[in-house]
Amino acid sequence: MVDESSDSLRTFGAVVQALREHAGLSREEFAKGVQFSKHTVASVELGRRLPDVSFVERAEEITGGTGAIRKAVAHLVRQPGLAVWFRRWAQLERTAITLCTYDCRMVPGLLQTEAYVRALAADQLPPIDDAQIEERWAARMERQKLLVERPNTAFSFILEEYVFLRRTGGTDVTRELIGHVLEVAELRNVEIQVMPLVSPFHSGLQGPMRLLETPEFKWFAYSEGQESGQLITDPKAISILQRRYASMRSQALSPQDSVSLLKQMRGDL
Repeated sequence: MVDESSDSLRTFGAVVQALREHAGLSREEFAKGVQFSKHTVASVELGRRLPDVSFVERAEEITGGTGAIRKAVAHLVRQPGLAVWFRRWAQLERTAITLCTYDCRMVPGLLQTEAYVRALAADQLPPIDDAQIEERWAARMERQKLLVERPNTAFSFILEEYVFLRRTGGTDVTRELIGHVLEVAELRNVEIQVMPLVSPFHSGLQGPMRLLETPEFKWFAYSEGQESGQLITDPKAISILQRRYASMRSQALSPQDSVSLLKQMRGDL
């Protein structure tokens, strides 16, 4: 059987090496530029190591910013259940020390239940098959492990009240979903706030956003639309999104009041 993962690593490594050499950089000079050891650079170029996101970003910068490395890494490893445009963000999530999420359309993946995932999939166009639905749920379960496996990571979620009022999947699905969100809210490293349905102020009307901080204290942002997603690395753009998110945290209900509202909503079902 052909190991597609190993093949893609070797291909990616060859791309990095070719661009490094084209830029006239020795492996040692390149290592200083990407702020990794010469040994790590060699491991990536030989297809023995999966590159960190910071490696990819710095490598892109010092080889001319052609976009070739970013495009190559998107196809590095097949990740069933995750959209192609989301995979780089999912990789960043694994090591984040701070993760902030606001989604105005649905409950975000890190908080979803299996029934909710299946309800969302039922309305997808074009339709997807059972295998794709199973892959999607498996991918979400894998990501949700971060909530308990990374107790030192600070998670913040801002949820719209109306995504629960919509009752996607029906009353039972919504009741279970709210119960699950309440359970997650009990984790010490998780803060959940609800943006009330009636609110004269809302700094997030431009759409959903995600922010994260890496162990190197560097911030990234992500914005997703229909059939597309954008990883944002520009400090100015990230700063704007950080200010918007901070403003929303002050506009949303407090974590305590959010829990009370969710309990009330579950009781009303």
